Amino acid sequence: MNKNDKIYVAGHKGLVGSAIVRKLKSEGYTNIITRSRDEMDLLDNKAVSEFFAKNKPDYVFQAAAKVGGIFANKSKKAEFIYQNLQIQNNIIHNSYLNNIKKLLFLGTSCIYPKHSPQPIKEEYLLTGPLEETNNAYAVAKIAGIMMCKSYNEQYNTNYISVMPPNLYGINDNFDLISSHVLQALIRKFHEAKKNNSDKVIIWGTGKPKREFLNVDDCADGLIFLMNNYNDNEIINIGTGEEISITELAEMIKGIIGFTGKIEYDTTKPDGTPRKICDVSKINSLGWKAKTSLKEGITATYKWYIENEKKFIKQENV
Repeated sequence: MNKNDKIYVAGHKGLVGSAIVRKLKSEGYTNIITRSRDEMDLLDNKAVSEFFAKNKPDYVFQAAAKVGGIFANKSKKAEFIYQNLQIQNNIIHNSYLNNIKKLLFLGTSCIYPKHSPQPIKEEYLLTGPLEETNNAYAVAKIAGIMMCKSYNEQYNTNYISVMPPNLYGINDNFDLISSHVLQALIRKFHEAKKNNSDKVIIWGTGKPKREFLNVDDCADGLIFLMNNYNDNEIINIGTGEEISITELAEMIKGIIGFTGKIEYDTTKPDGTPRKICDVSKINSLGWKAKTSLKEGITATYKWYIENEKKFIKQENV
């Protein structure tokens, strides 16, 4: 990408999209195009079509999606599959109609089989059953990957698909119902400390293992791939390191300074037992994550404290 190329970041107010915009600006890209939901509904093909025809972006980061944790994915499957299919269909197809130079589609490591061999290599996609709690979301994302591959094969486009692990960081969602595990734990421990509670209850057994990537590292890697990767096959991005939910909870508990005990609600689902990405492919291209988990959580917690009133106000509307 040249510094003055038109770069459209779909989902620029979300966790990943906002990090991409921050990183692009810090690297001197000057022609970044964004649209809020009020300005353009990505579910509306007519609106998306008119946007592309008018603005003619050169590059597209497709970071717009409906996302959530286990409870949200399990209880709102229809919304997850419909909205994600609609959003990505509109963006990918209109990118093709308007001859963009390149598109990056953001997938997720939760599309891999529930009992995939570990660490998860890119070729393990579609080799086994999906995790039941988020299969609707995963199927939508797999469809987006196949759409990119199909357009590349039939129309000679350059659309790449990138699979990140669990992401966290600045501009995150900390809602206890719809957020992911790390974000929910930050809020739970913070509120427990503030309210002088003697315990924090965590869903599941604490045994599952997860990989966590700081979103600013992710944005750095996505821009790296936009500039350096042109393969039709998917590529993982991550740290290549894993941590159990119990170890994660203890780390967050220490960072926040909560002194009570942790209890596990084993009536709640664990999700996939283990999920760590093989990142040898992206590492071989010359990119590696830089932020340690403890460093990243500490910075995220600082940001959460500074913005806590905003979250509470939004939930009370």
